[in-house]
Amino acid sequence: MNNKIENRKSSKKVSMKKNISLVLALFVLSVLILSACGTQTTETPSAVETALPASSEVIAEGRLEPVRGTNLTFLVRGVVEEVLVKPGSAVSEGDVLARLANAGAAEAQLLQAQNAYDLLLRNETGDRAKLWEAYMKAQVARANAEKEWEKVDVTAIEDRIDEIDSDIEDLKSTLQDAQDEFDKYQNLDKDNSKRKTAEDDLEKAQEDLNAKIREREEEVRKRDEPRSVYEAALSIEAEAKHQYEISLDGPNADQLALASANLDAAKDALANFVITAPFSGVVAEVNVKPGEQVGTETRAVSLADFSGWTVETTDITELEVVTLVVGQTVSIVPDALPDLQLTGTVTEISNAYTQSGGDILYTVRIKVNENDPGLKWGMTVEAIFRTGE
Repeated sequence: MNNKIENRKSSKKVSMKKNISLVLALFVLSVLILSACGTQTTETPSAVETALPASSEVIAEGRLEPVRGTNLTFLVRGVVEEVLVKPGSAVSEGDVLARLANAGAAEAQLLQAQNAYDLLLRNETGDRAKLWEAYMKAQVARANAEKEWEKVDVTAIEDRIDEIDSDIEDLKSTLQDAQDEFDKYQNLDKDNSKRKTAEDDLEKAQEDLNAKIREREEEVRKRDEPRSVYEAALSIEAEAKHQYEISLDGPNADQLALASANLDAAKDALANFVITAPFSGVVAEVNVKPGEQVGTETRAVSLADFSGWTVETTDITELEVVTLVVGQTVSIVPDALPDLQLTGTVTEISNAYTQSGGDILYTVRIKVNENDPGLKWGMTVEAIFRTGE
């Protein structure tokens, strides 16, 4: 394989040298011809740009990468307590992969913060639900009171009250007359017939007046009670609505914000002591074991999503990169699997460059269209770009 890679690199260099030699030869030949012309005016020859043929192939070396891959480390130093996965284990996003021995305190703190937040959230949700229920009941009560108030014929009642007020004035006059008549005989013996008749008439006039006043009060209640019930229902509904709307912002908004901040801090603290999967995938490698002292520089677990592959080239030159375009189809052959023919699509052409051995190189990223169980992370491949077609 090493010979194949070296041959590929040598072939690219020989090809470039041939192009350069050809340009130099043409340049020397043109100078000799111009010199032989004697007195003819000569023009300074323009520089000849080297370029790839109009239709050719660009052959590059690349490295196979999973569609997503990462090396995970602990964020603090400590002793590994347990490793919960092994190479080849399928994991889901958020799964704990490994933990340090001193993670217990952080886990307890997280549990406490989570419980405090959940309790506060449940209480707030329950209070809001009760306030909503009270608001709905207040609406129903207001609607019922409104219906009863709409049934009241206020004009008719007030006309009746006016009639009763007139009757009351008459009865008051009658009562006064009866009182005056009684006053004439009140010093007579109680058994005196005139006194007794006057007293009975006075009592009757008072009773009639009292009855008419009660009748007026009843008419007033027919008007005022439904109105007062309706007005009270409106007030209760308005207050219930106000309390519910306040609850939408959370009567414990500040407490919730503090509890949420404490929970986030506890999660961050625990993240220092445990490694969790940032995405669903397969464990490619485990480099730690229980009882081992590790630090932030220790690569603990390598995780990858092998559902797809990408290729990153390593030797595309400045003369070659200008012939490539995003969306271009690429033929891909892994060095370790020469009989496996794959296709890919250019997804990105880097604008930044690296310099190696005097060459200016650009990275081209290719999405591999197929998958194969023989493909491995880091394999070298040959990428063939057909240009000028």
